[in-house]
Amino acid sequence: MSTANLAFIAGKLDWIGTPLSLVKDVRSQMPEVVCEVTPGSGSRNLIINRDAPPFDNADMRRALALSLDRKAFIDIISEGQGDIGGVMQPLPEGVWGMPSDVLKMLPGYDPDVRKNRSEGREIMRKLGYGPDKRLALKVSARNIQPYRDPAVILLDQLREVYIDSELEIVETAAWFPKVMRGDYKVGLNLTSGGVDDPDQQFYENYACGSPRNYTGYCNSELDKLFDRQSSEADEGKRKRLVWEIERKLAEDGARPIIFHNRSGYCWQPQVKGWTMMVNSIINNWRMEDVWLDK
Repeated sequence: MSTANLAFIAGKLDWIGTPLSLVKDVRSQMPEVVCEVTPGSGSRNLIINRDAPPFDNADMRRALALSLDRKAFIDIISEGQGDIGGVMQPLPEGVWGMPSDVLKMLPGYDPDVRKNRSEGREIMRKLGYGPDKRLALKVSARNIQPYRDPAVILLDQLREVYIDSELEIVETAAWFPKVMRGDYKVGLNLTSGGVDDPDQQFYENYACGSPRNYTGYCNSELDKLFDRQSSEADEGKRKRLVWEIERKLAEDGARPIIFHNRSGYCWQPQVKGWTMMVNSIINNWRMEDVWLDK
């Protein structure tokens, strides 16, 4: 991305998507360009292999979720520009996100991180771990910055619940085959979606047998609830069903969501008609209304 930024600053590119850490650099060198930071439809999350001991134990999975300090991830990775939420994109940009009073009732979402971690340590002690008997773990992550950087933070946070982990870097060509065959225990993952709709998120990532359901999570009763929310015509009733699903997914440790990222985009003054989306990563990429004034 640094090379692409240099090309943009040199005037060789008209538009660029750039990490938040580099937006300030672009703005400082090119005050005439337009830069925006916007939410999208992607989250960093934990994938936990439910078939691999000791993570076949629901209490162990909950202890991992309780170790998370989500705000710390946002402050370090995104310079404070990110959102805490569940599976669905958070409010206000996300249509289906949970209100804060509902969200904080989910396991691990209490704003009191010290309290969460204390509960996590208590769970680990009941499972036979503690300060003198810590769990050794490899955390897998794809070898690109959006995966590696938060994975490093995750290693540090897991220490709070008696887990000493090391980072296993996996090249992109091997990453998806690896997670699809379950050749990992815990991984730092990024999940993106083309549209802010529960059908895409739930069926694609959590339904029994879905190819993108990397953790192998399967709850036939919840699958029925997926169908109920999908066929519900009343938006208010559908939201309540979505929040019920969110609660169950969080309680089951299906795929703990760490944070929802924001992205930076910059374009030259001659780019006209470009409109940023706030709840999709691709819906404005047809560019049928975009033109260059030069």
